[in-house]
This record gives sequence, C-alpha cells and structure tokens, in this order.
Amino acid sequence: MMGGISRRTLLKGGVAAGLGGAMVSFGPAFADDGVEVRIQFDWLLGNGQLGDIVAQQKGFFKEEGLTVVFGPGGPNAQTVPPVLAGQAVAGQFSSTAQFLTAYEAGRPLLLFASGLRRSPYAYISLPGKPIRTPQDLVGKTIAINPNGRYLLDLIMAKSGLDASSVKVVTMGADMTPLLTGQVDAVTGFLTNTKALSVLGPDIVTLVPSEIIPNYANSYFTSAETFDSQKQNLTRFIRAVSRGWGWAYENRRAAVDLMCDAYPALDREIEYKTVDTIMALSFDQETREHGWGWHDAAKLATQISLFQQAGRFAGAAPVVEKCVSWQVLDATADVRPKLG
Repeated sequence: MMGGISRRTLLKGGVAAGLGGAMVSFGPAFADDGVEVRIQFDWLLGNGQLGDIVAQQKGFFKEEGLTVVFGPGGPNAQTVPPVLAGQAVAGQFSSTAQFLTAYEAGRPLLLFASGLRRSPYAYISLPGKPIRTPQDLVGKTIAINPNGRYLLDLIMAKSGLDASSVKVVTMGADMTPLLTGQVDAVTGFLTNTKALSVLGPDIVTLVPSEIIPNYANSYFTSAETFDSQKQNLTRFIRAVSRGWGWAYENRRAAVDLMCDAYPALDREIEYKTVDTIMALSFDQETREHGWGWHDAAKLATQISLFQQAGRFAGAAPVVEKCVSWQVLDATADVRPKLG
C-alpha cells in the first residue's frame, strides 16, 4: 500500500524495459484448468490481497474457468508496462492517485474495480506530541516517504495552511526517527501492524484519506484489453468478490489460507490485522453497492483536488472516460454487500 504517487518511480523506463524473461506471457490460450490470466500487483502480496488469495486457494477462479497467476510487485517491479504490453490482463495500483497520474500522463488505462474504500496510509505520531488534524502539522517535523510530498502539500492547501510551515525530511519505512524524537511524525500504513508495533499501543494517527478522498488497491487494465477481455475480467471480479466475502465471514481461516500460501507472512501479526483490513474493504458504500464499488462523485472530487493543486500537467482526467462500471454491474449479484 502507499500514500504517495508510487512506492517507486511510477513508470520506470518504457514498456519494453518491463518485459524481461521472468515475465509470463499472457494470451487467450487455454491452460489445463482454464484460461490463464496474469494479474500484476503493485507491491508484494499480503493482507491487502487477502480476498484474492482466498479466491485462489478456495478454487473460486477455477470455478469461473480461469487459471489466475499473481504477479507480485516490489521495489523493482513495474505495474503498468506488463498491462500495456498484454503480458498481464490487469494490474492493481496501490491507490487511485497512481491510476489518475498514469492516465493523465497518456497511458490508455481503464479503472474497473476498487478493492479498498480508502488508503491506510497515515501520519503517525506519539501521545507526547499528537498530530490529529492538519492544523497540528504546523511547526512540526514530518518524515515522509520519497513520493509523499505531494499529498502533504495537498492536505495543507485544502486546509488553508502554508505548506512551508511544515519541515519535511525524507525517509523509508524506518520508525526510529519518531522514537528518538528526531521527527514529530512518520508516515506508514495502518495495515503494517508489525512495523507499527515498535511504537507501542498508543499511537496517534492523521489519515489523509479522511481529508483527500481516494480508493486503494484499484484494479485497472488497458482500454484495448478491456474490450477484448471483458468476459474474463468479469469472471475474475466475480471470483475475487467471493473470496473477499468468504474472508469477511471467516477471518481467522482466511488468514490461515493466506499464510499457508505465503509462509513469509507472520500469522500472529496477520490475525491482529485482519479486522483493520475488513474495515478498509467494507463500509456503508459496499453495504449498498457491494465489494469493489467506486463512486463517480468521489473520484471526481479527487480529480478536482488534484487539479486545484496543479498535479496534472495537461487536461485533467474525466471520470466517464477513464473509469468503467460494466464489470461491477455484471457482477452485482455476487459481490458481497457487507459493511
């Protein structure tokens, strides 16, 4: 997950640079267990993909006639090039901010579902110097990830505050500067329970998504692929939706399935985190429209705020042109209405 435009440079190199020998080709050919489709994730698979993993482990993809290959991301992986080159039928961005930035930069992408209602990215402080509101940022020293400056500036602008009133230092995922008093807040993800545990149980958070609306773990594809693979994308979302619904109702068992599939994950930590994941995945919006829904007005608000902050060099994206509800509508009967 992430709060900045990317955990790494958004589109390192060109499409060709992303097509190394390690990539598995995607095509319409049938595998033994069905149509093989590859989904390229932005980051390493973990609790943010709990329902996806459940769908795979429970055989929901096979029931839809699919053999799904998860392409894990990471610091040196790329998300967009494999999708544009047809090596992956779809990808998952960590946030709609990434999607909008890539689309505005000229990438012919289409957003078709959103897994999390909001990003778990947060400014994290300690009770001695709590930062609960944008006003609390004034006069403070904040350690942010390399791509997170834009979001801080956006929050300050929306709150009518001077961004220069905040001292910013760049950091990775290390919480030490907060513990030693070098900074007043660090950035991190509320789903990263293990990293946050070093701070103790009484952390204070300011969550940007409560100020700047967004969606997270957003599924996208290329406009061309959407037209040719709409049926398979529909099958994929139908199966993933079932996975998330099953995980919601069977949380501990879902964590067990995930940790069995990915042994590097800490089972006890994931038991403690799963309720947070479900709170991010389901809310009043999904109770009405089902898992994976994204609201046009909310996306338009995000675009407007980005435009006001000068985040788009050219014309701002138009929701009706870069977002689709066709797959969501086609799976309305199965996407779990929980929250």
